[in-house]
Amino acid sequence: MKLCILMGSPRSNGNTASLVKPFVDELKRQNVEVKLVNLFDKNINPCIACRICQDTANVFGCPQKDDMQYIFDSVLESDCFVLATPIYSWYCTPPMKAVLDRLVYGMNKFYGETLKKESLWKNKKCAIISTCGYKIENGADLFEQGIKRYCKHSNLIYSGILSVRDKGYTVEFMNDERIEQAKIFANKIIDLLK
Repeated sequence: MKLCILMGSPRSNGNTASLVKPFVDELKRQNVEVKLVNLFDKNINPCIACRICQDTANVFGCPQKDDMQYIFDSVLESDCFVLATPIYSWYCTPPMKAVLDRLVYGMNKFYGETLKKESLWKNKKCAIISTCGYKIENGADLFEQGIKRYCKHSNLIYSGILSVRDKGYTVEFMNDERIEQAKIFANKIIDLLK
């Protein structure tokens, strides 16, 4: 089994990274191959809606020369990809949004004039790990709803969310309960991949 985590946090030791660590540890303990892609370390341009990718079969097809081809390949090679992001202004961070925009076109050949309509990542599983400052139902809810629609549009299988609230700078974020939540979520994903 292969799993790709797209890490959308700018802080390598922040809350989201802290929550992802026990998740990854549990996956590796169970022999899942994990690729972690730190989006803030990559050069990711926004989609420019040129639609060139729509007339290139079986490949990403984007003419922009940045790190998106690597991200595309990493996602396509995985059995499941996880969007790990803090929630900023009720949605994901900017590089995560750019990746989502670029993938929805490069993976879905729905909009061109010459190709048969197809989804290159049909039936791939997609999950979310998020952290936010509000209660989950008021913090991560819009991002989750957006990803559910994204999955439906792209013929992906939405596989759930692990979202944890940060209660402020004076309260320690990680604790035994959250480590256990991350391990349980890892096992949920493993069960879905079997």
